Amino acid sequence: MMTVSENNMTIKVTPPTKGLFDLMIFARHADSQDPYNWVCSYQIQCMEPHNGEKMPENPFYFWGLHQKARDFGIKESSPKEELLVAPQGTLLLTLQISRPLLAVYELVNKDLDAAMSKKCLVAQAEEEKLSCHVLCPFQGYYRLSVFVKDLGGITFRNVANFLIRCLRPVNQNELFPSGLSMHCGSGISSSSHGLSHPSHSVPIITTKVGKCNITFHTPADVEVTASLNKDKVISAKYPLERYVLVTHLRTKVSVCVVLPESGIYKVGLFGRNKDHKDFVHICDYIIRCFSDPSWPPFPRVYSLWRRGCVLLEPRTGILQEQSWVRFRVKVPKAYQVVILGQQKTVLQQTLNAVWEGDVFTGAVGTQVKLAAKFSQHCSSLEVILAFEVEGGSPASLGCSG
Repeated sequence: MMTVSENNMTIKVTPPTKGLFDLMIFARHADSQDPYNWVCSYQIQCMEPHNGEKMPENPFYFWGLHQKARDFGIKESSPKEELLVAPQGTLLLTLQISRPLLAVYELVNKDLDAAMSKKCLVAQAEEEKLSCHVLCPFQGYYRLSVFVKDLGGITFRNVANFLIRCLRPVNQNELFPSGLSMHCGSGISSSSHGLSHPSHSVPIITTKVGKCNITFHTPADVEVTASLNKDKVISAKYPLERYVLVTHLRTKVSVCVVLPESGIYKVGLFGRNKDHKDFVHICDYIIRCFSDPSWPPFPRVYSLWRRGCVLLEPRTGILQEQSWVRFRVKVPKAYQVVILGQQKTVLQQTLNAVWEGDVFTGAVGTQVKLAAKFSQHCSSLEVILAFEVEGGSPASLGCSG
């Protein structure tokens, strides 16, 4: 196990068997591409071999930080050792950086395949540090390799290799969701898209109640949307997209997430401004919930749900049959707002610009729609939200949410 700094080099040797071994050391100038030259040899007499588990293969030869890590923009790592211990199978590696960098990570273990390896890592890239949350699903040794490049760079270069010893592995059913990007949580990607003051700076959110609210400050010309994914959905009755509601306030965006079942979810945030028609990926968040939530979905959202639209009541997309429901909603620039169900109900606007009214839901299977006119001269109604009417008690419908 070789570690190299600017001024010294250390080699730790674990002979595989009892006997006499030759250790040959080769070197070259750090900036040279010439072949390595043999500089010295040692004989090692092993009287009794170490019977511990073998270290993982390391094609990059060195461990710890690269001896020229500062040239790559890496100032230091935390923890600082090349051997990291994960007593409970979890580890957080942080690298302090001198300039913004992008990073990818590789986790290797003899029992870990490539697909599972990707579900063990969460990467976050901030202005002054890189972070990697690591899960170890097997006991034993791992190699965690770090590759970085500048924001405008082309090639990722290996800058560090850490040996991780896992004493007690995590449950394989609690790994991170698949498909995570290199931008998890807030950081240089969210900042570059105009998002600031995040409610959650750390990318992993754990909730006991099965819901959370992620907020950012946003410029007036930035629009945000969100997706919700889970590797294996067991009992959710509606598509997962119905369990996310994005609300644009004057200077903030709120991404409210409710969970239909326990598990680990990925929330993807996407954004665009007035100069771009298509949404582009901003960052991912991971939501973990190991209680037994069963929140109902939000109403179905249509394209006219824009900046300034706020759903105050009801906050669920599932309404109880044959009951009266209070509707309160903000719809900027609307001339008229109505509820279309078994009958039409015109909402009244209050002094604080809230459209409100009491609506009778009707029979099971009815779809209740919230629609608006945006001009006195326009005869057609534009649908903004849609709700479903179901049977059962208010508690079973999750109306308290």
